[in-house]
Amino acid sequence: MTTYPNCKINLGLRILNRRPDGYHDLETVFVPVTSLCDELEIAPANGGETRMVQEGLALDNAPADNLCLRAYNLLQAEFGLPPVTIRLHKRIPFGSGLGGGSSDAAFTLKMLNTMFALGLDDCELERRAARLGADCPFFVRNRTAYATGIGDHLQPVDLALERYRIEVAIPEGEAVSTREAYASLDLGSTHKAPTLLQSLQRPALEWRNTVINDFEATVLPAHPAIAAMKAEMYRRGAVYAAMSGSGAAVFGLFE
Repeated sequence: MTTYPNCKINLGLRILNRRPDGYHDLETVFVPVTSLCDELEIAPANGGETRMVQEGLALDNAPADNLCLRAYNLLQAEFGLPPVTIRLHKRIPFGSGLGGGSSDAAFTLKMLNTMFALGLDDCELERRAARLGADCPFFVRNRTAYATGIGDHLQPVDLALERYRIEVAIPEGEAVSTREAYASLDLGSTHKAPTLLQSLQRPALEWRNTVINDFEATVLPAHPAIAAMKAEMYRRGAVYAAMSGSGAAVFGLFE
């Protein structure tokens, strides 16, 4: 079985506070983008051992630490799955803020659920996906959603985005680790009002000054190429442009 795990963008991203468990409460709107996808193939191992094969763009982890394999191990421990071979061809860059690893993990859960007729519904898949990463549950249903908590509390939302073309770009050689982005974030200065959903109810032409990604305040000065890419999106006529997640990807909405 082969599928194509897609990326996502964040429309606005507000970091509200640091939690006692070390995570951060946030609010954002996740939007699936199907123009940039990985390729994920899972096949029976025919009596051999489970094996993870990574191809395409380089990742910062060994195959044994890949989220796809962690997703398999999670279900294998619960359902006794037979061995499989997982082949992942990466096209969504690591450190881009596009959720590629989370998408791969969620798609792995969905594929195994189908292949082995496990009978898990979307809610059950989301609960398991949350154990793999904060962004993973979003990719189970893979539809535009308002996210709160650590990104795992999801509420479907319709923003009429079908009228826009979403273009995603990543400055060559740029990558931003989530750890780096959070380490430089000043929670005392992040923008909190009006609420994100209130801002998104306004016409997209007004989002530029109200739909804020809190990470931009520190990431853009430290990465001029990302700031330049955002400015280029506006120069080319984007209705709205912003960094996705903690970067380095930038997206623009075009009529």
